[in-house]
Amino acid sequence: MATVVSLEGKRKVPGLEPLLALCADDMARVDREILARMRSPVALIPELAQHLVSAGGKRLRPLLTVAAARLCGYPADDDRHIRLATCVEFIHSATLLHDDVVDVSVLRRGKPTANSVWGDKASVLVGDFLFTRAFELMVDVGALDILGVLSRASSTIAEGEVLQLVTQRDISTPEATYLEVIKAKTARLFAASAEVGAMVAGRNGAERVALESFGMNLGIAFQLVDDALDYAGREAQLGKSIGDDFREGKITLPVILAFLRGGAVDREFWKRTIQALDQQPADLARAQCLMERHNAVGDTFERARHYGAMARDALGLFGDSALKDALLEAVDFAIDRAH
Repeated sequence: MATVVSLEGKRKVPGLEPLLALCADDMARVDREILARMRSPVALIPELAQHLVSAGGKRLRPLLTVAAARLCGYPADDDRHIRLATCVEFIHSATLLHDDVVDVSVLRRGKPTANSVWGDKASVLVGDFLFTRAFELMVDVGALDILGVLSRASSTIAEGEVLQLVTQRDISTPEATYLEVIKAKTARLFAASAEVGAMVAGRNGAERVALESFGMNLGIAFQLVDDALDYAGREAQLGKSIGDDFREGKITLPVILAFLRGGAVDREFWKRTIQALDQQPADLARAQCLMERHNAVGDTFERARHYGAMARDALGLFGDSALKDALLEAVDFAIDRAH
């Protein structure tokens, strides 16, 4: 396995702290809006939803919405961007509830998933509740063009989920199809989150296009890193077991690259473990060795850096500011959280 050289003390490790600090007031308002909108006389709904929302995470998608709005000069005395950011978080949370049921996941961010605590039926139904709350928020904002962007994003996410399901364990899946899945499942909501921030600020020209591109490329990079970390990360950082994707037979880029670059014996291994889901205790370690041999994880990170560069370029339209610098650092964080 490759040797990891510590760079602590030699370079600044990028993070979300500058962006979170600049958007702290807005994100506090988003938190209050989330709590208010989760209320229901059916006690299980707020209980289960609160379990998910409070499980941790950086709330990166709603953070993109408020940051994009501020970057475009949105006034501090309006709150429509807060409702949009809350809407984005509810769409994301609903998809997580449904994802965990489909994937039979038991941990999310190091805590038991809702489906492992309350069961699949409750998780799916509360996910549906969050989707309806999201659409109520879209209507509250009162802009049909914004409603169109977020509703299309929700539809695209569902299509991505189905596409991933039909390609699951299909070891012949090409890289182009994999990219189509992650663009739909992950990157589309990143893109919509940033785009509606520009739209609510009245920037429907070049700024809107630039922020949509920023979000899309950031989302692709983010998911590529996630998929690489499943084979090369640390469990304490991921909040889940290393190799979950492997055990579930998920077709991710590291698997695709290792399969394509391997010989006949290697390919039979991937067909057995991923396609047939016939796995032995030592198979994950062998999978990691094969990926190391063929640089499958390293090249996945390299592709993430490519999309990260495209995200950074998209912000070139905007003048220098602390907020722009913080968004650029968020791109670095999305990629360098692997180290």
